[in-house]
Amino acid sequence: MRRSVILGATVAVVGLVLVGSAAARQSAAPVAPAAPQAPVAPAPQPQVAREATPAPQAAPTQIDPTAKPTPAPKPVATTPTKPAEPAEPVKRGRSSVAIIQALDKVTTETMRFEAPIGQPIRYKTLIFTVRACETAAPDEVAPESAAYVVIDTQPKAVAGRVAPPGRQVYKGWMYANSPGMNPLQHPVYDAWLIACKASAPVAPVDNR
Repeated sequence: MRRSVILGATVAVVGLVLVGSAAARQSAAPVAPAAPQAPVAPAPQPQVAREATPAPQAAPTQIDPTAKPTPAPKPVATTPTKPAEPAEPVKRGRSSVAIIQALDKVTTETMRFEAPIGQPIRYKTLIFTVRACETAAPDEVAPESAAYVVIDTQPKAVAGRVAPPGRQVYKGWMYANSPGMNPLQHPVYDAWLIACKASAPVAPVDNR
């Protein structure tokens, strides 16, 4: 009985000693500093809506009943711009006389003569009538002379006989620089243009 009491007291004392040493350890352990706390932002205050200030209104415009209405401006008539007209081509020079040379193929006789514009000129049985004689303009490439000639054949009348009727044997342009372009086709005669020239002025007649 005594032994059990002594053992119980001994166990109680040992337990007290163990509890005291554990408490001493806990008090001796270093305490970690507490983490700083972030400052708490103040809660936003609700904004109070302000009353809108009404915009000032313009005073109404007073209309004078006696004032006349302002007429609308008249449209200004604009003159359309004309396109630039192309430059007129340089005209060909016109002469009043054509110089023609004729050939008799049978007798090999040649003759050069002047034929005024619109005046018939006879060479043996041929009658030449020149309608126009022109010279090339300065802006043309080749300095060409051309004459529009009409040739009729008209045999001469023989005494005591009626002259046979004439007929046209040529009509067209003759070219001085190209006699073979549009030649006279005749079995006996040949003719071609030499040049165009102005008629010589008529000398005044002295009646003294």
